[in-house]
Amino acid sequence: MRAEAFEAMVPHLRDEFANPSGSHAPARRARLALDEARDVIAECLGADAGEIVATSGGTESDTSALVGALSRHARTSGVPALAVCPAAEHHAVREVVEANDGIVVPVTSTGAVDLDALAEALTTHGDRVAVVSVMAVNNELGTVTELAEVAATVRRCAPGALLHTDAVQAAMWLDLRSVTAHVDLLSLSAHKFGGPKGVGVLWIRRGVAIDPLVRGGGQERDRRSGTQNVAGVVGAATALRLTDEDRPTIVASLTVLRDRLLDGLIACGAIETVPRSVRVAGNAHVCFPGLESEELLYLLDRDGVSASAASACASGAIEASHVLRAIAVSEELRRGALRLTLGHTTTAADVDHALAVVAGAVARLRDHRARQAS
Repeated sequence: MRAEAFEAMVPHLRDEFANPSGSHAPARRARLALDEARDVIAECLGADAGEIVATSGGTESDTSALVGALSRHARTSGVPALAVCPAAEHHAVREVVEANDGIVVPVTSTGAVDLDALAEALTTHGDRVAVVSVMAVNNELGTVTELAEVAATVRRCAPGALLHTDAVQAAMWLDLRSVTAHVDLLSLSAHKFGGPKGVGVLWIRRGVAIDPLVRGGGQERDRRSGTQNVAGVVGAATALRLTDEDRPTIVASLTVLRDRLLDGLIACGAIETVPRSVRVAGNAHVCFPGLESEELLYLLDRDGVSASAASACASGAIEASHVLRAIAVSEELRRGALRLTLGHTTTAADVDHALAVVAGAVARLRDHRARQAS
């Protein structure tokens, strides 16, 4: 979490704790802080403040966008509504699509949506398609989606459908103004850009109507009821503003560090999962042939390197990556998947430490395998 975001939150956690929906002076101060934070977020998205909805995080924002679009479409059209997403989407999107009997389309070898498959699905189902959801940056591979091409496909093949993007992984790396230009709905989660956990944003383009997921109070212009987390939204706005200001410098410096990290991992025997040219600067996803992720992650964690094999889940257990299956990575390589990520606090010393630990862990595991084989 950025120090500035934490400091911005403190007054609203301690002294200015009033409910922003109230009418007395402390409530009006809380409402002013909320409105000012909303203005900041809107500026970073190239949006209007009235289009910003505060949520509890990316998952709620995704669910609200998809379920709200499906509900509205079915209610106003009188026919069953469909949601469509690619196979490599985050669980927060893909599970909602599947739970509502939607359509999951294939992806390319880099994890980007297959535009031909998307066009075929949209053309086949036409007016029934209420919403298409395609993430801006893949949460495991770091692959960047060409949203202009996706938007053109949706507008051509299903002009009545809304286009949503899970941009949770994008805020650190992409100018969000270039993302909102192509979509109708966008989800963010503050902890991905140095803000607090448990705070999210759903951007709803002016003129787009979806049914609310949470009712009962009318907050957020009847789009998400419940007393707002003023401190959290203030922290999120501060972190997003700083991210927006620092992004060009951070991306340039982390691209160098990421490439150095990837080159070192390849020297240890790793295979790059997708070309670094198609992914964001903070992502280093590789696979180690002949190794097991669980064993590798244990050794890395023991020596102070925090890594993962797939996306984080509630249990903390290592689960097989549906993203790697979707891009047809072999089972052997999937077993040795490793995802290292970099952020605004990452230093050259961090990269050197990670490479030293990985090299030692890989050598130890391979030596163990060789002794078992003999």
